[in-house]
Amino acid sequence: MDFSFTEEQETIAKLARDLFQRRATPDRLTELEAGDVRYDVALWKELAAVDLLGTALPESAGGNGGGFVELGVLLAEVGWSVAPVPAYATLVLGADPIARHGTPEQQQRFLPGVLAGTRILTAGLAEPGRSDPSLPATTARRDGTQWRLDGAKELVPAAQIADTVLIPAAMDDGAVGLFLLATDAPGVDIRPVPTTSREPHADVLLDGAVVSDADRLVGAGLVESLHARALVALCAIQLGVVERALHIAAEYTSGREQFGRPIGSFQAVQQRMADAFIDVEAIRWTTWQAAWLIAHDRPSEKAHRAARIAKFWAAEAGARVAATTQHVHGGIGIDTTYPLHRYFLWAKHNELTLGPASAQLARLGATYSEGHA
Repeated sequence: MDFSFTEEQETIAKLARDLFQRRATPDRLTELEAGDVRYDVALWKELAAVDLLGTALPESAGGNGGGFVELGVLLAEVGWSVAPVPAYATLVLGADPIARHGTPEQQQRFLPGVLAGTRILTAGLAEPGRSDPSLPATTARRDGTQWRLDGAKELVPAAQIADTVLIPAAMDDGAVGLFLLATDAPGVDIRPVPTTSREPHADVLLDGAVVSDADRLVGAGLVESLHARALVALCAIQLGVVERALHIAAEYTSGREQFGRPIGSFQAVQQRMADAFIDVEAIRWTTWQAAWLIAHDRPSEKAHRAARIAKFWAAEAGARVAATTQHVHGGIGIDTTYPLHRYFLWAKHNELTLGPASAQLARLGATYSEGHA
């Protein structure tokens, strides 16, 4: 495996970073965070205008035909700038499974709006008291040519600004289906929830919500595949978050002086920063390994295991990097008028979303049969 970026991937990263640096400034983020929803509609439309929203969508649907690694490159830039856009929700949780498993009619109905920046999608993978999206308590009961959904999904990214949410639900035969549910449909209750990162999230409560059979994605291992991709996408965002936090800390410790010299020249600070650098590299390479395995259709068990390994490092090492970068700043590290605080909050949010490090280790252990290492 060669993790060097291609020219196309480098172009995606540069284009996204240039746009975010111009539009997702600290002042603009502060302005958005003072409002109801941390979402920049104009920035989202600009991403569409420069074709970044089609990074990993098929050319047949109007996209650029890139793969999962290219999508990860874009998400890392979202993390680098803590950009106020629903890229993870729309591109990973929504558009990606529709592009891979949707019928031509479903793709035509949903993907052009994504490419144009006019449609926001998401998926509800988490449920109260349940950590495995492939074993949902939410049910789907067939009613003629329709399905009735009952249950609850919690902390659904961007649900309050999305028009469609993908719902994993246990069907009558015990299999798990993935349903495309309009957020304004009868029986759907969207309840916004404040989060650590200030990103828009909401609980989605379902009480007999009706979905037609034409709004169900069909395919083997749909939810498991979506879960693995969601994990690695979070890791890519976390990579951007902690790498930028480390850059901010390096710049600060190079200029902040105590006892007549920069604090970055003190051995204790150097050791902390060196450890943080190693942690960032661990997140980087486990993330790109998992993304590469997914992009190249390696066996699902191997790819899913790599996704959990990457999420372990993104959670465990990400928390260490965030703490270190804040610690070497001293008091200003927790000042909400200083940019670093956003990176600490995002790192904590990414650490816990879809399971912390301990949960990833537990699930990894369960994938190994007794007597095999």
